Amino acid sequence: MNEPKYNLEERLLDYSAEIIRCAERLPRTLASKHVASQLLRSGTSPLPNHGEAQAAESADDFIHKMSICLKELRESHRWLRLIKRVPLVKEPSRIEPLLKETEELIRIFVASIRTAQKNKIAPRGATASRNSAAFDVGRSTFDVRRSNKTLDSTAPLGKTL
Repeated sequence: MNEPKYNLEERLLDYSAEIIRCAERLPRTLASKHVASQLLRSGTSPLPNHGEAQAAESADDFIHKMSICLKELRESHRWLRLIKRVPLVKEPSRIEPLLKETEELIRIFVASIRTAQKNKIAPRGATASRNSAAFDVGRSTFDVRRSNKTLDSTAPLGKTL
């Protein structure tokens, strides 16, 4: 059975592309330029910040970076609502799909952050170390160790459960 693949990075990439297209469609008025600039900043930010979260050094770092994504999505939602309310586009209904996707992404990030907070676990082994932390996020367990050694980019970062 072909189940749809769930890839948050791809979804955020598509979302960022739609945000750019939306900003490019706005008229070249003073207000629209301001809103477009703010929307571009907040609406494209979740993609790279999600990448930063994937490279988190600890559970708290992961939660913090995911929270930044959430904050930026909430800001984008407000800018999109403003675009629709003024309206800054000829067909305000064209903003609806982007608003809906923003709301869905917000729900995904809220759930992910809650899961990460709930599933924070103590470091593996008998004693806790300042250089090691393990945490469970959804279907993946991340084991993060600090080291002065050069990272091997071919080594797996976490194991899938």
